[in-house]
Amino acid sequence: MQRLTLTQIAQATDGILIGDDVLVESVSIDSRDVKNSALFVALKGENTDGHSYVKNAFDTGAAAVLVSQKVEAPEGRGAVLVDDTLLALGKLSKYYKEQFKIKTVAVTGSVGKTTTKDMLFSVMSQQYNTLKTEGNFNNEIGLPLTAMRLNSAHEAAVFEMGMSAFGEIDYLAQLARPEVAIITNIGMSHIENLGSQEGIYKAKTEICNYFDKNSVLIVNGDDKFLIKAKEFKKFSVITYGIENKECDYRASDIENLGIEGTRFKAKIYGREYEIHVKTPGVHNVYNALAAIACGVHYNIAPQRIVAGIEDFSLTKMRMAIEKTNELTIINDCYNSSPDSVNAALKVLATQNTRRVAILGDILEMGDFAKEAHFKIGQWVYDNGVDVLVAVGDNSKHIAEGAKEAGMEDVIYFADTDEACEDVLNIIQSGDSVLVKASRGMHFEKIVDVLKGKE
Repeated sequence: MQRLTLTQIAQATDGILIGDDVLVESVSIDSRDVKNSALFVALKGENTDGHSYVKNAFDTGAAAVLVSQKVEAPEGRGAVLVDDTLLALGKLSKYYKEQFKIKTVAVTGSVGKTTTKDMLFSVMSQQYNTLKTEGNFNNEIGLPLTAMRLNSAHEAAVFEMGMSAFGEIDYLAQLARPEVAIITNIGMSHIENLGSQEGIYKAKTEICNYFDKNSVLIVNGDDKFLIKAKEFKKFSVITYGIENKECDYRASDIENLGIEGTRFKAKIYGREYEIHVKTPGVHNVYNALAAIACGVHYNIAPQRIVAGIEDFSLTKMRMAIEKTNELTIINDCYNSSPDSVNAALKVLATQNTRRVAILGDILEMGDFAKEAHFKIGQWVYDNGVDVLVAVGDNSKHIAEGAKEAGMEDVIYFADTDEACEDVLNIIQSGDSVLVKASRGMHFEKIVDVLKGKE
């Protein structure tokens, strides 16, 4: 982050300056991570209020605090008083990002947005000094904190945008103002709040709300909802896909290499190139095509685009292949949705060993939960899984679906801790084990048990 005065911060956030006009060199929402010359933002959460840690932030070295309750700033320190610290953080990040004239890409979608973001970052970094969203910092807190990490050396930024309700993508797009946006697909994630896939499509396309005639929307042309984006006329729409022959970017000669990834061919600047995506799952071809389309838009050389795709690394716990002396673990417990479970099962199906799927609840499915989880059980059987371990309230429907499809070796646990206690009695030496659930299920505990950490 480049230095800001507290006066600048007060003006950007419509706040009142208290104490000294100090210099700020970083922003933090955790008083334990505050560095010297930092601005501590006191956010109010469900379980804690950052205002309780203002004194600790000053003691740790904060130069200033952003608060919605009046505080006394120690000598040589300062504070900015605002009505709402969360909204003020957004205003500050918008003001700060506007100081940089950089290439800005935003990525959203029901499935694949994190992988696409990581792959695109790798491609963009081949030519530009690029900032990206780290981990799951893709919401109204994470995106502003990411934007505040920009400095004068950056030439591009790739922001991931998540959402669970209408208006959230609009807010993030208002802050980031991307000139290019990618929507990976329209699935079932957060359907509880959005009512239907049509509602999800409407919410995702909020990413275009601040586009102008020079903006570009890149979408999955094989998605029956996203193909409708071709109707937008105020900006350019580029499509990519495998099945739809009308797509601007297409993959051909796709070769599934199992846990070694996928090899395919695609045309870049009119010339065909062979590309190896080293992350398992044929679905990652779509993510690569999106990165190709964006790379071409920014005039990145084809050899650099290919190198970026082949060299990219995934966010932790995203289809990570972790081998022990006895097991091959497919650690995909970063998050979950019906579509991503199906994709992960297809990867498991490529293994020539006993195949075990440990699957947990997909959250925020609402009235669709029972049907969606039951269908996953059928997919488990269809993909030739040998043993199913279902964990959680909704996952009992996965077990029911698998049994009804004809699967015999089905085991059910009520929660993650119960599964941890007994999972080693189920697993055999040589197994390939898929571990996948929504983040709130904390399935990394199961991975730790399998790896012998606990």
